Amino acid sequence: MAILEADGLSFSVRGSTLVRGASLALEEGATTIVVGPNGAGKSTLLKLLTGELAPSQGTVRMDGATLPQIPAWELACRRAVMVQNQRLAFPFSVYEVARLGLEGVGRAQSRGRKAEIIAQALEIAGVIGLAGRQYQTLSGGEQQRVQFARALCQLEAGRSVAQRQILFLDEPIASLDLCHQLSLLDAARSIAAQGAAVLVVLHDLNLAVTYADRLVVMHEGSIVAQGEPATILDDNLLRGVFRVSLSFSRLPPAGQPFLLPQQHLSAI
Repeated sequence: MAILEADGLSFSVRGSTLVRGASLALEEGATTIVVGPNGAGKSTLLKLLTGELAPSQGTVRMDGATLPQIPAWELACRRAVMVQNQRLAFPFSVYEVARLGLEGVGRAQSRGRKAEIIAQALEIAGVIGLAGRQYQTLSGGEQQRVQFARALCQLEAGRSVAQRQILFLDEPIASLDLCHQLSLLDAARSIAAQGAAVLVVLHDLNLAVTYADRLVVMHEGSIVAQGEPATILDDNLLRGVFRVSLSFSRLPPAGQPFLLPQQHLSAI
């Protein structure tokens, strides 16, 4: 059952159309992964779906209500967003950054419950051992995992108000090593398994195919294919969108890695 439905989304700025005619649905219990080359419109689409940007055309509905109809506090309970390259100018500790996820949505929680939510999020994100460190002293990958913990805090606190939720992740593994990439994506799928809708923007097609229940392929601002990876990926799509020449006969069963053989890749 769809938690969010987008119909005919377009977004233009200064004469350039970054997203055109995009329609998709995010269903509870499913992980949707958006892929495409640089400049395809992936992050702009995510910002339209979260309400950060207002579409030039089209609508986004969450459980039947358009995003402008939903009060900001309620929207914060219904969805959590992890954006790319989030910087902080203040000398916050890791624990304090994670606690930011409770601002606004976690005020009704007891002090003990807040501490429990933060500790659980830091543990899932693999940064519990860094709780006392200053955020600015961390590596890029460590900061990214702390931001993931912040989003998890917001989602968990919001669950007391809204049971149907969405987790948005924009390039969440860009600075992570392979172990932590897999750990974060495993955690995202676990959240979907608990009933949330999860949307992830990724560049890594291997991991996208491995983790996606539904794959959305963007090219030049448009959604050119969407569905189960095994049903939409073919040689022509890879050649036309990703500009690589690749031959493959079938995809492995869902949940198993799909590794593109490098010897078959060639720039067009």
